[in-house]
Amino acid sequence: MGEKTLTRMDLSEAVFREVGLSRNESAQLVESMLQYMSDALVRGEQVKISSFGTFSVRDKSARVGRNPKTGEEVPIQPRRVLTFRPSHLMKDRVADGNRK
Repeated sequence: MGEKTLTRMDLSEAVFREVGLSRNESAQLVESMLQYMSDALVRGEQVKISSFGTFSVRDKSARVGRNPKTGEEVPIQPRRVLTFRPSHLMKDRVADGNRK
């Protein structure tokens, strides 16, 4: 499996090629979309992209964990975590890609 990573630059280059905006406008569009999504998640809103998946923030309560080296119990503070749930279409596309 390839180790290629899709970056912001790749996304803005795709917008440049597909939409026809300038490279600078394409980069600004990608940046503003990511900022808009980030801001919504910080406010606790879900970000749902049809046929792709849903990003959401989940609150995890405090709990007692264990240091794997020493076995010592360690308190884990409550926190917010980002979760992603892929759509069924995305799951199918990824699964189909594994078969080729």
